[in-house]
Amino acid sequence: MSHLLIDHLGRQVNTVHSPKRIISICPAITETLFSLGLENEIIGRTKYCIFPKGVVENVQVVGGTKQVNLEMIRELQPDLILAEKEENTEEIVHALEKIAPVFVLEVQSIEDAFRFIQTLGFLTNREQKAEQIISTCKSSFPIFTQVQNGNAAYVIWRKPYMVVGGTTYINDVLHTLGFNNPFEKDGARYPAVTKEEFIDANLDVLFLASEPFPFKEKYIAEFQAFLPNTKVVLVDGEMFWYGSKMITAGPYLKELMEMI
Repeated sequence: MSHLLIDHLGRQVNTVHSPKRIISICPAITETLFSLGLENEIIGRTKYCIFPKGVVENVQVVGGTKQVNLEMIRELQPDLILAEKEENTEEIVHALEKIAPVFVLEVQSIEDAFRFIQTLGFLTNREQKAEQIISTCKSSFPIFTQVQNGNAAYVIWRKPYMVVGGTTYINDVLHTLGFNNPFEKDGARYPAVTKEEFIDANLDVLFLASEPFPFKEKYIAEFQAFLPNTKVVLVDGEMFWYGSKMITAGPYLKELMEMI
């Protein structure tokens, strides 16, 4: 049995009711599929899909998030391919459409993240498990929106410095933790920022993420040199992923706020 569904980009996608051969080209999708109990249905992943460790290694790598091996994917004969708007390119989606149905998801907020899990549950006939995951995430996720914790920026890259901007999941997490992000207003999702712009932002807290750039303790002094009055904090970037990672992110974020 097949369903004609509308994906998160408004595209019509004709999907099977209970797909048995799924390829995921987004790390958060892959990990969430495993959390839904679909380890036997996942037949392809990207090289960046590294969770859950110990089991994901058994799944065939079909390329990266921006470039995939189309011939390998064709040979795997998937009945559903799952992509994410930010992680994957429009060109990849168009190429994969010629092989199998491609459902594209999009996450720009915490509510989007819950819808993301719910949608994956619906697509794979795992609705009940998806609702359990969402319930666990909601009960553990800290809410500090009534508290004003000042200005904060979340740094993802060095040379050039890049931060999280507006209409992103991480930006919404910052809001949930009670922070204002001065860099959400220019319209860019991941703007490049100069030292002068950091200084002008009057930051109370600066988060240095462990990924995609691997910020470590040695980089704190680099930022503290021009932001002497800002608290510079190293954070586990994986705890700012959406999907089933939100289960462990809740307790982590609570501890983080207690430390700050």
